[in-house]
Amino acid sequence: MEDIVAEIKHLKKSFGTKEVLKDISVTLKKGENLVILGKSGTGKSVLIKCLVGLLAPDGGEITLLGKNIAELKDDELNEVRKKIGFLFQSAALYDSMTVRENLVFPLRGLKEKGSKEDNEKLVREALQNVGLEEAIDKMPSELSGGMRKRVGLARTLIMKPEIILYDEPTTGLDPITSKEISQLILDVQKKYNAAAIIITHDVECARITANRMMVIKNGITAAEGTFKELSNSEDEWVRSFFQ
Repeated sequence: MEDIVAEIKHLKKSFGTKEVLKDISVTLKKGENLVILGKSGTGKSVLIKCLVGLLAPDGGEITLLGKNIAELKDDELNEVRKKIGFLFQSAALYDSMTVRENLVFPLRGLKEKGSKEDNEKLVREALQNVGLEEAIDKMPSELSGGMRKRVGLARTLIMKPEIILYDEPTTGLDPITSKEISQLILDVQKKYNAAAIIITHDVECARITANRMMVIKNGITAAEGTFKELSNSEDEWVRSFFQ
């Protein structure tokens, strides 16, 4: 039986009178890349914020790594979150820190802290895995958009996450760099066997990275399947994403 690392059942979330998520159910299996497609404002980012407890849902149930997150105390939820990597649209690097310092920063939160030598080894390994070891002493301001995304991913990988959440990983990048980042997501999947949810409206990114896809429309799951299945869907609205 395939391991399910995350499961959402009948998720609902509103902001005031606006229903963003009306009824979303989805499972994520170990080692799987799940791409979630949807037009802007359909609640894709709200979905993953609910998943990790950054937003409280109005209804439904979320199980993460075998635990119902609604039942967890703050310290228990924080322990679960340490197993979740999150790559933000902006890469969210600290501008006043070097690349090395950005990567060492999350290691400070570990109960068992490594030596300076151990941390240096982890930093270099993470940067090697995204092809950027030579940028270790640079400041974020010296990096291109694509390089910043790579460093953001390296900082995520340094914690050896079981699940990685990618929020619009190719937004703002040129087509060549977007393809490189998409390929990198695939490389990370193979090397770490981490499950991933990839929020995107970049169809080429979806084509490269997805094992399975889900399309959100009007707050519900409009379609699920492989890239090939959805791009050949009988539903004209679903098919329109791929044209």
